[in-house]
Amino acid sequence: MTDLQQRFGQIDIYLFDQLLRGRIAPGMRIFDAGCGYGRNLVFLSREGYEIFGVDQDPCAVEAVRRLSAAENFRVEAVEAMSFPDAFADVVLSSAVLHFARDDDHFHAMLRGTWRVLKPGGLFFCRLASSIGIENQIKRLTDGHAGRRFLLPDGSERYLVDAALLMKLTKELGGHLEDPMKTTVVQNQRSMTTWVLRKDC
Repeated sequence: MTDLQQRFGQIDIYLFDQLLRGRIAPGMRIFDAGCGYGRNLVFLSREGYEIFGVDQDPCAVEAVRRLSAAENFRVEAVEAMSFPDAFADVVLSSAVLHFARDDDHFHAMLRGTWRVLKPGGLFFCRLASSIGIENQIKRLTDGHAGRRFLLPDGSERYLVDAALLMKLTKELGGHLEDPMKTTVVQNQRSMTTWVLRKDC
């Protein structure tokens, strides 16, 4: 393992960009909504950031608790978190929201995640989208699935598009901190980075 890997772990490259720009700074409280095994928290933990998070997988939460205090991480769904409102300066949602079962579940997950962010705080989100692969995806026939699609790579995901993200930005009471950025991976899947500042 290289020194860089030891220091930064498997941090999302777009989250690393936010660190480089100084938008995530020491002294901020960081909340990872759907933290998994903590791939985005290794550097933050080692640098002394106050980190918190939830995940529905008890094994993942147990693993990530080794990075920080056990009580900072809880086995909970992002739509039903026990952390208080306006709790964190930065909220991370990396590869989480596209696992929504349907429209209602997606909106509940998003509202639950946004709720813990302080006014003026930064929301960093990476999620699957239809952007750039519109002609290669197939909407699932289940009428309750809403925006769930079959992707060329064989996976099923809840997919957003630019129009929906802009609509949600306004409804949430935020504004884009960066233009949306989308990466298309060999016409198999598409991931969009959505970074918002919560209005005061």
